[in-house]
Parts: sequence; structure tokens; C-alpha cells
Amino acid sequence: MNAKFTLNKRSSGILLHPTSLPGGHGCGDLGPEAYRFVDFLSDAGQRWWQMLPITPPGSGNSPYHASSAFAGSPLLLSLELLFKEGFLDSGDIIPEGSLREGRVAYGAVKRYKEVRFKKAFMKFKKRKNRTHDKPFERFCEKAKFWLEDYALFSALKGAHGNTSWVKWDLELRSREGGALVRAKEALGDEMDYHKFVQYLFSNQWSKLKEHCARRGIGLIGDIPIFVAHDSTDVWAHQEFFWMNKRGEPTVVAGVPPDYFSQTGQRWGNPLYRWDRLREQNYLWWIERLRLTFERFNAVRLDHFIGFHRYWEISADEPTARNGKWVEGPGADFFEKVLRVLGPLELIAEDLGLVTPEVKALRDRFHFPGLRVLQFAFGGDSQAIHEHLPENYPRRCIVYTGTHDNDTTLGWFNDTGSKASTRSRETIHKERAFALRYLKSDGRQIHWDMIRLAMMSIADVAIFPMQDILGLGSRARMNLPGTVEGNWQWRFTKEVVTEELTKRLRLMTKVSRRLPSRS
Repeated sequence: MNAKFTLNKRSSGILLHPTSLPGGHGCGDLGPEAYRFVDFLSDAGQRWWQMLPITPPGSGNSPYHASSAFAGSPLLLSLELLFKEGFLDSGDIIPEGSLREGRVAYGAVKRYKEVRFKKAFMKFKKRKNRTHDKPFERFCEKAKFWLEDYALFSALKGAHGNTSWVKWDLELRSREGGALVRAKEALGDEMDYHKFVQYLFSNQWSKLKEHCARRGIGLIGDIPIFVAHDSTDVWAHQEFFWMNKRGEPTVVAGVPPDYFSQTGQRWGNPLYRWDRLREQNYLWWIERLRLTFERFNAVRLDHFIGFHRYWEISADEPTARNGKWVEGPGADFFEKVLRVLGPLELIAEDLGLVTPEVKALRDRFHFPGLRVLQFAFGGDSQAIHEHLPENYPRRCIVYTGTHDNDTTLGWFNDTGSKASTRSRETIHKERAFALRYLKSDGRQIHWDMIRLAMMSIADVAIFPMQDILGLGSRARMNLPGTVEGNWQWRFTKEVVTEELTKRLRLMTKVSRRLPSRS
């Protein structure tokens, strides 16, 4: 990793998932608008671009329920770049009216892009200039730990009408050797297609990361601790999860009631058999981290608490209210990972029911934790102690809000809607406290909160793009505990103005977070 992209230097950045970028093909991607966003970050004096998981979204279009913990999301592939490389014709990249702007319509985007990916694959197979043959072979060899299983799983999903793998024939569900051989013979071309798409993703990602490095922008990724049940990872490694003989989870992941949800969050992911992962020295996790750090300069470990203890819910429970805490792998996991991979720029997402033991685990390995300003003005002692800036340690990452929060403007203007976990009285008290603390009249509360984060002692300050733009609740990325309408927000290119760039740069300079390159 480039030494200049470290989390212990005073800096700032923006949280934006690539799907939220502008563009004419229904979904932000790794093409020209991503490069323009990197240029904006650099011109505005930022150091970091933080993203959500870039793996293929699964249930509810959530990047936290991916169909693979290793593969890149095909939705992020840029058609413009495929055209420039000769894989598509000019007519293939003419935007369709319904996809030009607005929120991400995942189903329509997937159908639109898959047609073009198939065309690109046919050109790849037929073209006389074989410049991609050797690079493709090298990619497949390098990615062999996960790519073969991913390609077969994806091909089988297609052959079974996209149904869950637990509904496949028993011999395929249980990965009987002869059945896998026959499936590979029958679906060889489809498997090559999925490998080709991942090859394209790898190429586009590498070039974007190179541009980021040239402009002095580091990338922060995100690893969910748990994986989706209907995924390559669970199907290919069933021995690592608590499931019955039919392949159904017996216990699932989530968190008890908290700030985000009065009934807790029942995520539904199968839980690991950490004893079996430990027997293999956490090889699967090490390879997952190895690939992620090839793509990113730093990585946020989602639900860090789960490495100390996790909330186990019986699979037949409808909510997360009833469950129990179970011991996680703890320090043994990180010691073995770091012994193999060396020092890593890991961020511990330590929000929630943080015990002294969780803090001890975080601090033992010198991982920075999270602080969230929207939590700072509540009445409970933890909010005051953890999230008010005067109580920060230097080694932490401060956010105005995360992807699970409302936007800062939406949070401030909340009147106690159904989506809120706060009473109207609590909202009134928090708002009054925030205004006094910020010495604000509330008219530009998002900039006041950004300034507060910038001026804090925290090494790194990160802001959702929605807060930079001053957007309300309609721009919220995710509402925990719901499955409809999330992960769809996008902005349009005209909102990123020269005035906005200059304002953010000046605030970054005044707070002494401007990178030395600037």
C-alpha cells in the first residue's frame, strides 16, 4: 500500500457509493463520472473516497447481502469504457430515456447492461486481435481461489431461474463431485462469460484506482462481517456455517434493539462456525481481505463488535428482539490475519453495544473506531462520552452520519416520523442542544456539522455526499429494518459546482486537513 494513504494523518474525505454517481445508464459506474468525482475530491482538498461494498448486490439490492464476497458488481462496469476498448459499438451506449437520470432501478439496469455484456463477450471470443487472451488467463489464475466457484454458482443460478441454491437438486446443493463435473461441462460457456465480466471489472477498477493515486485520493472499502445465505460463499463453503442438512440456516445474524430499530435488526445472514474457520487458520477470511486490500487503501470492518461477540437469533424468529450473545473469534483471528498479510489499514466499525472488551480488542491492534455526530446530542451518557468531539481520541474516524443514518438535514428536520426511533420530545431536546453546541441558527446545519467534524481532533473526517450537497431525507441511502426503496439515491453532475468545491477546500484548509500535495 502507498505509504501516503494512512489513517493516522489529519485528513478528510467523502462517503459515496459508486452507484450514486451521475450517468446515462441507470446506475453510477466506474466510467467517466467516477473520474470526474475523483478530480472533484482532489480539487476540494480531500484525501479519501469511501464506498460501501462493491460486490454484486443481492436481496433488496443491498451491497451488504452480496451474492459473492469476492466478485465485483457487474452493475458498476462502465459501458463507455467498454466502447472505447472496442467491446461495444457506439449504438450500444446511447442512453435509454428511462435510465438517464433519477434513482437506480436495479432490475432495469441489470437487464440493460447484461445484453451489452453478452455482446462484449461474443466479441471477446470472436475478435482476431487476441490482445486480451493472456491477460484474461492471468486474471483467472490469480483469482482461482474464488473465481471458479463464483462462475459455476452464477451459471447454475441462471440455469435454475435465479432460484436460491437450496432449491436445486440435492446433488448440486451438496456439491457432489460428479454433479459438479457435469455442470461445468454443460455450462462451460456461461461460466466463461461470468469470468470475463469479472476480468472487465478488474481492469476498470485498476485503472480507476491508478487515477485516484495520481490525484492523491485513497480508497476506503467496506467488508461486511457476515455473508448472504444465497451466495457463492455459503454454497461453496457450507462447512463454515451453522446450517441443517437441507442447507438452511439454523441461526442467523442481527443486532438487538438499538438507535436504528426498536425491534433490532434481523439481518438473516447465516452465522459462521468459527471453530472450523480456525482449523484452517482463517484462510477464507485471509483471501477475502487480501483481495479487498488490492482494491482499496483502507478498509472498514462492518460490525466489528461481532469479532468479539455476536447476536445469535434462531432462524424461526421473525425479529431480532429475541436472541443471545455468542463469543466471536477475538484476538486470535486478527493475530493470524496480520501475521500473514502484515500491517493493514483497518477501521473498526464499533457502533452499537460497545463493551470494554470490544474497545480492548480494537485498541490492542490500534484500529481507529468510529464517531458519529448525529449521535452526539442524545441524552444518554454513551452518546455524550463517545460522540461529542471534546471526548474523541485522535485515532478515530468522525462522520456527520453514515449510510444507515438519515442525512444531516433530514435528521435535523425530523418531526418524529415512522422511520424515527426518537420521540418528538427527544428530537426537540437534541435539536436544541445541537444548536447551542454549534452556535448555529440551523439554516445551514449540514455545513455547521461538517465544520464541527473538520475542527475535531479526529485524524480522519468523512462526510456523506448528501451532507456536502445539503439534501434532505429523500436522499437517504438506507433505512435499517426495511427492504424497499434503499440504495437507490443518485445525484446529477450539475450540483457539483466550482463554488461548492472552493467552499469545501477552504474549510479543509482552515481545519488543517489539506493534504501536503495541495
